[in-house]
Amino acid sequence: MNFILKRMFLTIYIFSIFLFSYADGISQDIKKVGTSAATFLRIPVGSRGTAMGSAFASVASDVTAMFWNPGGLAKVSNYSLLVDHSPWLPGLDFNYFGLALPFGRWGIVGMNITSLTTEQMEITTPQDPMGTGETFTASSMAVGLCYARYLTDRFSIGANVKYIHESIYHCSASGFAFDIGTLYITPFDDIRLGVSVSNVGTKMQMTGEDLNVNVDIAPQQEGNNQSVVGRLKTEKFDLPIIMRVGLSWDAWQTKGSCFTIAADAINPNDNALSVNIGVEYALINQMLILRGGYNELFLAFREKGLALGAGLNFILKNDLGITMDYAYQDFIHLGGVNRISLAIYF
Repeated sequence: MNFILKRMFLTIYIFSIFLFSYADGISQDIKKVGTSAATFLRIPVGSRGTAMGSAFASVASDVTAMFWNPGGLAKVSNYSLLVDHSPWLPGLDFNYFGLALPFGRWGIVGMNITSLTTEQMEITTPQDPMGTGETFTASSMAVGLCYARYLTDRFSIGANVKYIHESIYHCSASGFAFDIGTLYITPFDDIRLGVSVSNVGTKMQMTGEDLNVNVDIAPQQEGNNQSVVGRLKTEKFDLPIIMRVGLSWDAWQTKGSCFTIAADAINPNDNALSVNIGVEYALINQMLILRGGYNELFLAFREKGLALGAGLNFILKNDLGITMDYAYQDFIHLGGVNRISLAIYF
């Protein structure tokens, strides 16, 4: 009976994904790509989730859950520290730092820092198209504080509040946002259901001295001040709000191994709906983990595709452990991206 219910549950979910994808393709004749600020907040965090094709909303149970689904952070049982690094795309470096501190029945507190930085770039102007000899950089950063706890033995909830700052040369924009998520372990063979909404917050607007310009307020008249300082006003842009609905199932499990399949439906405010799928196979007493996945299914103009990766878990003594993960993400037009994550549990 449980097997029949499990199959029905999975069938309904998969059918819903196809239905939503079909309806989204019909209703959205005008796409909203490029209409949000702070898009670095969409970059996946952690090699594990990346290698599973970003199908991670119901799987995340480590420090990276603060990005994927804050409700999953409640599953962290040890003090945990994670560092994630990737030379993201040409000229860009992506880094993530996360710390989780469990306080027993009071829940879990987490802290996280996300940054995206560029290399030094040469300043060019209409008068000096080959460069002025000066350089500039651009950077994006988010600092967050997260809290999660179990409400029942099968249901957890969490929230992450963050400060966001972006800068380019002498201009910058700042804002605040929050993420919220829940994780539910269903009675159907312990299939996990994860739901999260990320980056709900203030609009972002660039300000700074680079927007100052000299203005002649009466160009048709002589004798007036031709060097009045004016300021260009930039538009305000929404943050990249993302809703994730995910299911995962440990389809095959023994004492020393586990095979997990997962799927996420992704609905952002600046693109069409898409689906991510992924698998994870842990073996040799779960010391070696192999992963694979595929991103952005049903998206008309997708950029990402295949993802692969592996991980190693080492238990040194007592509760001290180290996890090293690697992921490769394929980009259709920009080549592949490698990333490495290191986590310490104590």
